[in-house]
Amino acid sequence: MYASIHQPLGASEYQIDIIFAQTWTDSRLRYNSTKKILTLNSNMVGLIWLPDTIFRNSKSADSHWITTPNQLLRIWNDGKILYTLRLTINAECQLQLHNFPMDEHSCPLIFSSYGYPRDEMIYKWRKNSVQAADQKSWRLYQFDFMGLRNTTDIIKTTGNYYYHYYFLYFILQNNSKITILSFMNVDGVVAFSLLLFWQKPVFNLISFGCAGITTVLTMTTLSTVARTSLPRVSYVTAMDLFVTVCFLFVFAALMEYATLNYYSYSARRPTCNKTKRLLWMFSFQLFSKISFITLNNSMYWQEFDDACVYECLDGKDCQSFFCCYEECKDGAWRKGRVHIDILELDAYSRVFFPTSFLLFNVVYWVGYLYL
Repeated sequence: MYASIHQPLGASEYQIDIIFAQTWTDSRLRYNSTKKILTLNSNMVGLIWLPDTIFRNSKSADSHWITTPNQLLRIWNDGKILYTLRLTINAECQLQLHNFPMDEHSCPLIFSSYGYPRDEMIYKWRKNSVQAADQKSWRLYQFDFMGLRNTTDIIKTTGNYYYHYYFLYFILQNNSKITILSFMNVDGVVAFSLLLFWQKPVFNLISFGCAGITTVLTMTTLSTVARTSLPRVSYVTAMDLFVTVCFLFVFAALMEYATLNYYSYSARRPTCNKTKRLLWMFSFQLFSKISFITLNNSMYWQEFDDACVYECLDGKDCQSFFCCYEECKDGAWRKGRVHIDILELDAYSRVFFPTSFLLFNVVYWVGYLYL
C-alpha cells in the first residue's frame, strides 16, 4: 500500500489517496511459457477472481478513471497475481480534541474481506508493505504527519463468524508553528492590556479607555478566528480554555481601568446638591458680614459636608473619593463611608494581574504537556 493523506475534513472524517496492491495465487491461471509475466489491461480485471476487499470505515470511495482506469493486472506463469488500483477514500476518524492543539491523533483505515471468514481467507502484511508518499508531493497545512503503523485484529460477528480486520493508522499532530502563533497572539494582547497599568489614566483618560476597549475587541476577534479553524465539537478544548481565561484577564483589566478612571474623575469633580448649594451660598453671604469665621465649627462642616465634595488635596494628604475632608487626616472616618485609595488600587493591580497570569500559564502548560 502506497498512501498519501489529505487534510482532515472535520472532527470525524479525513481523506486519503492510496495505491492499494493485492497479491495472491490462483492455480487455475498457471501457464507454460518462456514469458514469466503477463501484463494485462484493465479489461481483463472482470474476467478473473478478485478478493472481495472492502474498507470498513469508509464513508465514500472513488476509483480514478482519468485518462484510463488506474488499475494494473499482472499474472506470473506459476499463477501468482498482482492487482493494484488507485483509490481516494473518505474514512472515519474520530478526532479527540479535548487537548487541542497539544494533541496527537491516530486515524485508522480498516479493511477486510466482505464475505470470507478467517478460515477461508487471510490477509497478510508483507514486510515494508506500507509506505507513505514523499511529503514533497503532498502536505498537511494544519497537521504534521508523524508516521504510520499497521496491526491486525479478529472480530466476531453476530453470525458467529470470525473475520480478520486489518488496521492502518496514520499518526497526525497539530502543526507546531500554527499552535505557537495562535498562543503568541493571545498572550500578546493580554500582555499589552497589562502594560496599561503603568500609565496614569488620570491624565490620559481617552487613550487609556480606547486601548482597553481595543484589547477586548481584539481578544473577541482572536477567539472567533481560533474557533473557526477548529472542527465543530460540543465540548471545551484546551484552546477554548486558554482563550476564555485570557479574555477574562483582559476584561477584568478593562473593569479595573473603568473603576480607576471613575474614582479619579469623580474625586476631581465637585458634586453638589442644587438645593443645599443655594442654602450654603446663602449662609456664606450672611457670614461674610462677620469679620471672623470659625472653620472648626461642627455646624459649618456639617453644611459643607452635605453640600459639596471638592477635590482632594495633592500629595500625601488625602487620596480618597469618598472622604475629602480635613478630618480625613486624623483617621476619623464617617459611618457608612468607604475609603478607596486609587493609587493603592492601581499599585495592587500591577502586581496581582501579571503574577496571576504568569501562574495561569505555568499551570496550563505543565498540565497539558506533562500531565
